[in-house]
Amino acid sequence: MEKPLVNKKEQLQKFPGKGGWTFVAIPEVLQDKTSPFGWVTVKGSIDDYAIKNYKLQPMGNGKLFLPVKAQIRKIIQKQAGDFVQVILYKEDAPIEIPSELKSCLLDEPNAYEKFTAYTQGQQKEFIDWIYAAKKVETKVARIVIVINKVLKNERLRTKQKV
Repeated sequence: MEKPLVNKKEQLQKFPGKGGWTFVAIPEVLQDKTSPFGWVTVKGSIDDYAIKNYKLQPMGNGKLFLPVKAQIRKIIQKQAGDFVQVILYKEDAPIEIPSELKSCLLDEPNAYEKFTAYTQGQQKEFIDWIYAAKKVETKVARIVIVINKVLKNERLRTKQKV
């Protein structure tokens, strides 16, 4: 049985100011020096709401926090000041490649192998960019761009057009 990183009842806090995040402080977990910004990717639950592939964020003091999105707070009916049960495990699962992207990668010789050779963070960056498209045509165009970049061993530039 996997041992949780955290299993505790904790008070939801809110960063001051307009647009301040609502969060749970997670001082028990140390920043990951090998990941961008020291993020630690976790899965688990907030009350009974399941989360996966969720990033603990740095607070700036070496400590991490778990952001609790408005959508989650609405479902669990909690807000800053309320207590929540937080159970977190290290997320080691590989990135899930959406089936339509996987099919396209497999159709192109060497594309799938090259895509899976990228780090999980790089794969996620490609996937998030593709699926942020609102129109099907844009999504298709982005898949073509990603396959071409993968075949050339290129990274996604965040200012990429399409």
